[in-house]
Formats: sequence, structure tokens, C-alpha cells
Amino acid sequence: MEKKPLILVVNDDGYEALGLEAMVEIAKEFGEVVVVAPDQVRSAMGHAITMNVPLHVTHYKTVDGVQYWRTNGTPVDCVKLGQKVVLRGRQVDLVLSGINHGSNSSVSVIYSGTMGAAIEASFDTAAIGLSVQDYSPNADFTAAVHYGKKIVKAVLEKGLPPHVCLNVNVPKIPFEEIKGMKITRQTDGYWYEDMEKRVDPFGREYYWLTGHLVDTDHAEGSCEWALHHNYISIQPVHYDLTAYHAMNDVKYLEDVQ
Repeated sequence: MEKKPLILVVNDDGYEALGLEAMVEIAKEFGEVVVVAPDQVRSAMGHAITMNVPLHVTHYKTVDGVQYWRTNGTPVDCVKLGQKVVLRGRQVDLVLSGINHGSNSSVSVIYSGTMGAAIEASFDTAAIGLSVQDYSPNADFTAAVHYGKKIVKAVLEKGLPPHVCLNVNVPKIPFEEIKGMKITRQTDGYWYEDMEKRVDPFGREYYWLTGHLVDTDHAEGSCEWALHHNYISIQPVHYDLTAYHAMNDVKYLEDVQ
């Protein structure tokens, strides 16, 4: 019999998130599935790893052959623990991160724990980060599951370039209104942020980060353009942050005495 792919599922919304179960639903159709998820919500962790406290990873259930583990670590720690502890000695064929409650388009990719985990996995494994624009705990994952299965099937069959993962974002619209999928580039945008001052029940001041995405791009082919036009955005991402276009512009620094 043909060996089933080994699929590691991780997320940043925590082990109780509905999006995690939706991702397991996708993964179960294609292979053996193991879940390693944070023991609480750890969104916006980016590529953070745990260095100053002991890491724990605990098996808490097995359902329909799927092993579920949780950890006090970050989403990137989930990948490392999955590969180096839970599945030590075995080759993971695909890492799926999500399904995230909230979009990871534009500059959000650098803050995202979902994409931090996918990028970590892409160092040596095919990986996909999947997100929906709906931030609700009870978000509708119908379209994400439907198209996620198509994407996973294609990636398992055809693979991805070395050290490249996919950042997939699904618009918050009814399933039947989705026009299809587009390969996109990262939208040129930024977060307009503020620190909102609030007061806790004890009368102490505290601050809460607020803001909204400013799209300075608006050009066809970007991830935000695709989402605004009812397409699922599929963006190839890699960890090389070199600004190649700027290398000649800063060449003068080699001559600084």
C-alpha cells in the first residue's frame, strides 16, 4: 500500500480554536495527521521562539486517529516540537498552519504567528498558512475548507519550490460569491496604529494597541486586490528578507572610512 503523507497541523489561535479543527478536517483527507497547538491564543507572535522558560508539550487526546498535543510555546515552537519531539525520527511531508481567525495579507505577514510557523516549516518542509478575513471565534470556514483541500491536494502532488511556503487568505464573503483563486504578491501597505489609553476596574491606566491597515497599493495582482475582488489570495513567501533592489543603492557604504 502507498504510504500516507505525514501532515503536521499547527496554529496560533490556540488548541481550542474552531479554525484548528477546520484545518484538521482538510488534513485528514490526505494523510496521517498530528496536531501541535499552543495552550492559549498566541496571535501576532511572528517568528518568536521560547528561550527563557522551559517548554512543555502534552498529549491531550486522540480522535479518529489524529493525535492532539498542546504546548506553552509559540506557533514556531509548535513546529519545532512537532518535528523534533513528537515526530522525532520521522519525515514530515507537509505542515499546515491555521486556519487563522483573521486575514494575514499585506504587512500582516511579518506579525503573524500563523505565517511565522509556516515560514519556519518551509526551511525544510512544504508548508501552507491558511487564513480567513473573519476574526470571529465562530468564523465560517466553509470556503477555506473547500479551497484548502484543492490547494493541499495540488501541493502534495506537485510540491513547492525549496524554502517557499504559501500564504493563503480567504475573503469574508459567502462561499458562492468566491470567484476563484489568484496567485498574488504582497500588497504594499502598512498598519496605522495608536495606543489607546484605558482604565482597568482598579482605576489603573493601561494601553491597548489599535489600528487599521492602510493599502497604499491598490494595484491588480496584490493580495488585498484579490480579496477586495472576491478572490482567494495565494502568495508564495520565503524567509529571505534581503532588499535586492536596494543593494546597489547602499553600495557606497563599502567605501565609508
